[in-house]
Amino acid sequence: MTRAATTGGQVARRTVLASTAAAALAAPGSAMAATGSADAPESARCHSLAPEPIPAQVPCGEGFLDVPGGRLWFWDTGGAGPAVVLVHPGSGSALSWPYQQPVFARAGYRVIAYSRRGHYNSTPPEPGDPGVGAADLHALVEHLGLRRFHLLGAALGGYYATDYALLHPRRLLSLVILSSFMGISDPEYLRITGLLRPPGFENMPHDFLELSPHYRAANEEGTRKWREISQRSLGGHPVPGQNLSEPIDWPRLETLSVRTLLMTGDADLYLPPPILRMIAAHLPDAGTLIYRRAGHSANWERPPEFNHDVLGFWSGARFPRESYR
Repeated sequence: MTRAATTGGQVARRTVLASTAAAALAAPGSAMAATGSADAPESARCHSLAPEPIPAQVPCGEGFLDVPGGRLWFWDTGGAGPAVVLVHPGSGSALSWPYQQPVFARAGYRVIAYSRRGHYNSTPPEPGDPGVGAADLHALVEHLGLRRFHLLGAALGGYYATDYALLHPRRLLSLVILSSFMGISDPEYLRITGLLRPPGFENMPHDFLELSPHYRAANEEGTRKWREISQRSLGGHPVPGQNLSEPIDWPRLETLSVRTLLMTGDADLYLPPPILRMIAAHLPDAGTLIYRRAGHSANWERPPEFNHDVLGFWSGARFPRESYR
């Protein structure tokens, strides 16, 4: 059983994501890798990106955790398997993982996700004090009694996951970072990544920025569902990012000792493959994986392949540089 009781109250065990994943039509199939060979016919390669039904969610506990200046909402599938903590993107919340929750849980993992301050069901940050993301994450880890666990951070969530891995490397079994700048503050890195975002970029709709054109053209219903979750997660207002414990420059990043996998999509407007290569050059032991015809949200756009690859990595699989799916 999950330890859903918290200082802020307890909610009865239920399927937390059920209302968000109301369109679920099928239980998850086996997560099979799709390598997307360039020699395959175009029709066959496109078929691998056919609309993927959101699977039925595994019942889980949920609760609240009081932290200094805020209150965080989380869900936890419980179980005796290795723990996994999912750290959501800036456009999302703990609701953002309906394709991962049941697949990871049924693979034997205890799956946990939480909403950062200002995101779905968590209290907004205090004015001028958004808190330290890694500190909130560590408070949750301590509250749930996790000794060692796998950590997966997506986009802005990757900032805090990276910071946590640098602060508490012995607590982690592995680190997976999806489409994240990782909070790196090197001036030249910031200059180059800034060139990717012209004036007005941040004002574009989240689904335009974070889902590839291929996905939006091929899967109108999936795009609508992604947008719905994002809107619920943000509550119709911008949410400020949290602070890092200290700046992450190249020398600090190079001290990362946790087994790490870096991932992105080849159509990611924020973190295209050349930026991933810049980061990987400072982490020579990290694996890298690039998804073809995927944007900033490979976990949503390519869930069977993403889940297969993450589960494989957690089980010890290695990914050579420039691995593609």
